[in-house]
Amino acid sequence: MDPMIRKLRFRLLAWLHRSRSGPILFVKKFSYKDVKRATDGFHRIAYSNSHGAAYKARFEGGEVALVKEARAFNEGKESFYREVQFLGRLHHRHLLALRGFSTGNKRLLVFDNIENGSLKEHFNDPLKTPLNWKARLQIAVGVAAALEYLLLFSNPPVYHVSISSSNIMLDENFTAKLTDVGLLSSIGTYVQMPHSSCSEECMGQECGNIVFQLGVLILELITGQSSEQGGTDLIQWVQGSRLSSSIHMMIDPDLGNNYDSKELKKLLVVARLCLKSKDNPKFPVPQVFRFLQKKVHIPRD
Repeated sequence: MDPMIRKLRFRLLAWLHRSRSGPILFVKKFSYKDVKRATDGFHRIAYSNSHGAAYKARFEGGEVALVKEARAFNEGKESFYREVQFLGRLHHRHLLALRGFSTGNKRLLVFDNIENGSLKEHFNDPLKTPLNWKARLQIAVGVAAALEYLLLFSNPPVYHVSISSSNIMLDENFTAKLTDVGLLSSIGTYVQMPHSSCSEECMGQECGNIVFQLGVLILELITGQSSEQGGTDLIQWVQGSRLSSSIHMMIDPDLGNNYDSKELKKLLVVARLCLKSKDNPKFPVPQVFRFLQKKVHIPRD
């Protein structure tokens, strides 16, 4: 073998080895002290769930970020670094980009700016700008697009996804950004998949749970009610026999009459089918995404 080729091959192999187990690539390491100060001692909580808390951060230079506690803190450093490297490689318009990480008493992930806060804040805070019908449709489409990316185009596919109004962030253009995704589960286990990517007909339990969460989100967008306990009340309503006669009472008052009734009915159809997917998946995320883009027909349940 030519000495120059051998040298380049050695450097490539060394780089690949470091990318797996060595220094973190692509992302910045933040000082733990700086992150703690930027979050007011971890008191500026943006949201909290079974995976940990997320904090609003404002650094001394004026930079604004979202800081999340890493899943499964008790896992070894190697698992954490693999998670950071993987998240650093994810790039999608509807995923909040990883900017860096920090380690100390907590293991932390630092994500991009969240100019307009969370979807939940827009539902609950009277000082926030109410979301119009078009913005709500775009949020549903955006989240579905991010899920398609995570399941079909990520290698390995990402099944640990939490979807709720509290962890969907909105940028300055009200573009939805998913924030709670990862390879690690909340107990620190990695997903082991037989294939490098998820097929479009992914109909397993993991996919069913993701589709179910998307259905709950669609109901939240319609009603303006955030539901952090699995959406029990909303689910009972949409699955009830008197749905058609009660729609006008459940629409978010902030919308008034400024919505498309045909689009509303179609959204309710897809929400009901999504909710039935928890234990028995009816159709995959890509099909939901294309329906929301008005490219395919979803049959009535």
